[in-house]
Amino acid sequence: MNRVVLIGRLTRDPELRYTPSGVATTTFTLAVDRPFTNQSGEREADFIPVVTWRQLAETCANYLRKGRLAAVEGRIQTRHYENNEGKRVYVTEVIADNVRFLESANQGNGSRSNSTNQDPFTDDGKPIDINNDDLPF
Repeated sequence: MNRVVLIGRLTRDPELRYTPSGVATTTFTLAVDRPFTNQSGEREADFIPVVTWRQLAETCANYLRKGRLAAVEGRIQTRHYENNEGKRVYVTEVIADNVRFLESANQGNGSRSNSTNQDPFTDDGKPIDINNDDLPF
């Protein structure tokens, strides 16, 4: 079984592209806090690349922004390719089947035009109201 559920904040705006055959794909990175602190007492995060396809890709590109809290459900996929130097590069990413927006458009850092003037983590630390029916587990 290959299932992943992540909750975290976007590190940048999603990047929307289209394949040569016209299929939408979006990539973004999710910063997911680790459930413990390091020796210095600081919390660390993992930065996990996420890929979405088709309608979900277009929806993510239209509504997600840097700093916005999101839940991602999907599967881990690995792939490799040869870079310009002829070296094999391995990539591990989450292919999302479902993305939930955990903040409304007027929470977090607002619209795309205002994202450069606001700190995306200003609301960090406030409780998140999540209904048990919304949790995938």
